[in-house]
Amino acid sequence: MNARMKPQNAAGPVFALSWLAFILLPVLLVYGLQAAGIVRAYHYQVLINMGVNVILAVSLNLVNGFNGQFSIGHAGFMGVGAYSAAVLTSKAMTMPFLPATMIGGLATGLLAYLVGIPAFRTRSDYLAVITLAFNMIVVNLLQNFDYVGGSRGLPGIMPYTNFAWVWGWVVMTVVVIRNLILSAHGKAVIAIRENEVAAELGGINLRYYKLLAFSIAAFFAGVAGSMSAHLLQFAAPQNFNIFRSFDILVMIYLGGIGSITGAMGGAILWTLLLELLRPLGVWRLVVGPVLLVILMIGRPKGLMGTVEAGFIIQRAKRKEEKSHAAPA
Repeated sequence: MNARMKPQNAAGPVFALSWLAFILLPVLLVYGLQAAGIVRAYHYQVLINMGVNVILAVSLNLVNGFNGQFSIGHAGFMGVGAYSAAVLTSKAMTMPFLPATMIGGLATGLLAYLVGIPAFRTRSDYLAVITLAFNMIVVNLLQNFDYVGGSRGLPGIMPYTNFAWVWGWVVMTVVVIRNLILSAHGKAVIAIRENEVAAELGGINLRYYKLLAFSIAAFFAGVAGSMSAHLLQFAAPQNFNIFRSFDILVMIYLGGIGSITGAMGGAILWTLLLELLRPLGVWRLVVGPVLLVILMIGRPKGLMGTVEAGFIIQRAKRKEEKSHAAPA
């Protein structure tokens, strides 16, 4: 008994310290390097974009990776959150950044719930068609809505976004989705991915859990949109078109579908790759996908597959579950 308890007790402080490092170290490192003059304005903006992409990739992975659905309109939800928060902080009123971002995220989540009600009456790949159409509808509405600038975009957005804000939301996204996946609700979400018929026969409400995953993912996409708009101080419909949605899909399939760690790694790598290829101009949009295709041929499940970092899922807990499952 004591021998079994030692690994678990030893893993507790390590697990807590890992999370503490994950929360604090990136912020301290970025601002420390910025004060030293190593991180300049360009690098700082790339780091913030990287964080925004991590939020988008991890949230979409909840739907496409853990729930087994196929949504390709995530940028549409990002656009709804961006414009909603920007109007609240810069146009309709001078609402503080955090409440405006929360309202933008909640409005996006509610919209996703309404879109999901008819979408999840169907199965197979119909969700992909519906979310694609939704993304196109959002972009076209924004282009023809003069109150938010129409096709010219919405300028004059307050520059509230900084790395601390973005990293705080990265941590929140990872914590919420990690805790959901490890809960009983998360097991139901994953069961739908494995076999919808078996999950339904087992008493799982398919529609409820699909809507739950879809709405949570859209909420965080709306938050990412707010972060992006208040970084660029400008929001334009073309920033949230279907090509932006494809970028987010690339991130999760590059890192590893069904892995929070993989989604984070894929977002970071894809952001860096596009920046490194920037001297190639428009050719980077050709070279980048070609490199991705080559990688996917070698590793079809992405770089991480379904592997998670130890601080995401406590390894001592995994061992304990296995030992309980083993026959005496």
